[in-house]
Amino acid sequence: MKIGFDNQKYLEMQSQHIRDRIAQFDNKLYLEFGGKLFDDYHASRVLPGFQPDSKLQMLLQLKDQAEIVIVISAEDIENNKVRDDYGITYDMDVLRLIDEFQAVGLYVGSVCLTKYAGQASAELFRKKLAELGIKSYRHYKIVGYPSDIAHIVSDEGYGKNEYIETERPLVVITAPGPGSGKMATCLSQLYHEYKRGVKAGYAKFETFPIWNLPLKHPVNLAYEAATADLNDVNMIDPFHLEAYGETTVNYNRDIEIFPVVATMFELIAGSSPYKSPTDMGVNMAGNCIIDDQVCRDASAQEIIRRYYRCLCDRKRYGQSKDDKNKLELLLRQAGVSMEDRLVAKKALAREEETGHPAMAIELADGTIVTGKTGDLLGASAAAILNALKVLAGIPHEVQLVSKEAIEPIQRLKIQYLGSHNPRLHTDEILIALSTTAAQDEKAKLAIEQLSKLKNCQAHSTVLLSSVDEQLLKKIGVQLTCSPKYEEEDRKYHRR
Repeated sequence: MKIGFDNQKYLEMQSQHIRDRIAQFDNKLYLEFGGKLFDDYHASRVLPGFQPDSKLQMLLQLKDQAEIVIVISAEDIENNKVRDDYGITYDMDVLRLIDEFQAVGLYVGSVCLTKYAGQASAELFRKKLAELGIKSYRHYKIVGYPSDIAHIVSDEGYGKNEYIETERPLVVITAPGPGSGKMATCLSQLYHEYKRGVKAGYAKFETFPIWNLPLKHPVNLAYEAATADLNDVNMIDPFHLEAYGETTVNYNRDIEIFPVVATMFELIAGSSPYKSPTDMGVNMAGNCIIDDQVCRDASAQEIIRRYYRCLCDRKRYGQSKDDKNKLELLLRQAGVSMEDRLVAKKALAREEETGHPAMAIELADGTIVTGKTGDLLGASAAAILNALKVLAGIPHEVQLVSKEAIEPIQRLKIQYLGSHNPRLHTDEILIALSTTAAQDEKAKLAIEQLSKLKNCQAHSTVLLSSVDEQLLKKIGVQLTCSPKYEEEDRKYHRR
């Protein structure tokens, strides 16, 4: 993988910038932390070289100064809101996050329940937290939020919220997902701190959009593609332009809410320390791009992948949470089309040549390997096997897993597990290859190449089963699929 981002420089620059921001205030900074801390795979895809846990590693450099407050909306608890990526409810994700933070040595001070109105499920969750020895606080819905500023910044507004007791100079406010109330929690805490004579500060940490890249830079367009379901739009920050004569990029929600936030600052602290939403941010990612073209190319591929996913969702479910028209607009703005996905062109050509579904995988050196559906293997399993052969320097004609080893697995699937498809899926061929590797040196050499498929591009000419998709995701392959079933006359895709 070509590197376009200096991760070590980012860790050092970002942590120092946050230290500097803490020092600007009364040694107390509430940092609203957006995006994913542990597994920011979007950032690692569009900024090649950015590690998925970079933000976590950056926080670890500040761990002696930092404590974490996890925010969750009581309404989300009541509605059993689920994280799409993990398939767990937000309240369960809070517990997962606590475990994850504590496992790496970060201090979790408490949990704050926002939009609290005595919901029964929220009360049960508070009791569960208490049993686990975790402090929790309640922040209430404020009538007129966010427009009635005078009421919000008063004893009847923020003043009614419970003050979150914190111990350290950097308080990181994070949440299971968007809409949890992170900013409101930060501002509520500022109100209470100033009432106590502490001139605390607030800052916002969002990786995207990157403020010092052009508005239509592919990295920023890829962020819009990633949030097509939220209707986020990148915009020139008019407040920053007016204050400094400098063109910077922010997104619509922060720009729209900034006048409200600035007025709240004035009521809380007497004046606002910031002249623009860009001022509030502390993101240094744009300063750590070392190869702009690599990041442009990676971001263009991300937009194409998002578009393919939208088409596949519409084929599978009749709808997509992402806006197809918006994604098409972003493709045009980035100056790319589906024709710019080389692995898709190669896979479709292979399908045309053989008359069977196919998959293509582009290896790190640019070599493209294909596989097609046959009697023994599905296209994805065949492509993975062929890719491992190339990486191991094993001739294509060498049979790594014998027909005799595959047939018992097929019988198990059909006769005992009720499957309609005798061909081996990706997970099944890898298990068969691992078993063979116990006695065969070539199979052992091939399985040792598996980690080299991480970040490789791949395309399937048909929709894959969830088993194949999940396995390829675990390996780290960046997959797209054509929006069609292998057997178009079937309504449901069978395993």
